Amino acid sequence: MTGMTDLPLLLRVLREPSVAAGLDEAGWDLLLRQALGANMSAMLPVLLEEAGLFDRVPPAPRAHLEWALAASARHAQAVRYEVRQIDRALSGLGLPLILLKGAAYAMAGLAPGRGRMFSDIDILVPKAQIGQVEAALMLHGWATTHQDAYDQRYYREWMHELPPMEHVRRGNVIDVHHAILPETAAQRPDPARLRAAAVPVAGLEPGMPALFVLAPRDMVLHSAVHLFSEGEFDQGLRNLFDIHRLLLQFGPQDGFWDGLPSRARELELERPLFYALRYCRRLLGTPVPDAVIRNMAPAGPGPVLLALMDRLFLRALGPAHPSCTDAFTPIAHGMLYIRGNWLRMPFFLLTRHLFHKAFLSPDAKPAH
Repeated sequence: MTGMTDLPLLLRVLREPSVAAGLDEAGWDLLLRQALGANMSAMLPVLLEEAGLFDRVPPAPRAHLEWALAASARHAQAVRYEVRQIDRALSGLGLPLILLKGAAYAMAGLAPGRGRMFSDIDILVPKAQIGQVEAALMLHGWATTHQDAYDQRYYREWMHELPPMEHVRRGNVIDVHHAILPETAAQRPDPARLRAAAVPVAGLEPGMPALFVLAPRDMVLHSAVHLFSEGEFDQGLRNLFDIHRLLLQFGPQDGFWDGLPSRARELELERPLFYALRYCRRLLGTPVPDAVIRNMAPAGPGPVLLALMDRLFLRALGPAHPSCTDAFTPIAHGMLYIRGNWLRMPFFLLTRHLFHKAFLSPDAKPAH
């Protein structure tokens, strides 16, 4: 999958939006279906607007894209409201409100936040105060999910976050993280370093509280570890595109590229960054400097394992649409799911966990 013609249509448009200008009715239908499968329906019109091509979209697909833009605007408004409510709940604890992932992109006005739809808001807090944070959120209407006793233990003893908390009236979900990788993972970046380097969000609208997000390099690394150390790739392309957009936005900053590999080494995240740069470049054409690629090459696996990982990731990172899959795609997803759990747990804990989820509580919401 190295040439443009070998890529799914959505990837060709993400790389070069002008490709959309030459589509016929069937091409637009396929593009919209692939974008829906990748949860990127609202990102597509954003890219076309940025490229000055939105007015050239035929009426039928344009109506669909305009609806997606309207849904995205309503989503952004709801996110702003929810962030204010979270700040109100936690204001008495004296903690900075550090947003992660989608909420961070949206509130900081970053490129990946435009048109990005997400189901929950993620925050980062010190582990020593996570009980206080949970209690404060409960007093303001959030209740823990995953009531199964095993899932509660799974999250509270082994994971890097509380069980998701859902608001009893609004139904909105918050994920409270105290780290970016589980307690049981072999690599465990020091979350205190991430919090210490967090930066304030500038240019917030009146009435918004003070907000913080991870520093640019840390934001890229967190996005990379979230994608390449997890086991679920249903929205893998959307998450890879997040990294691509972050790199395009932060890359021109003085010293960004020079300091990215060293920050990855400091946080023990070299392998996820290696994969992120490799597949951003290969699938999305991200302009990663050759010097950075050479610097990160030793962090990758050997040639035989890398060839296998290419076959797995290049399938899993495609749009979730039948036109982008083959007979081996489900196998790739299954193998990467096992790999993701393997990276997060030692062998005996992993086998126990998979057995429990498969046979003892198969109908429970998956813990992840």
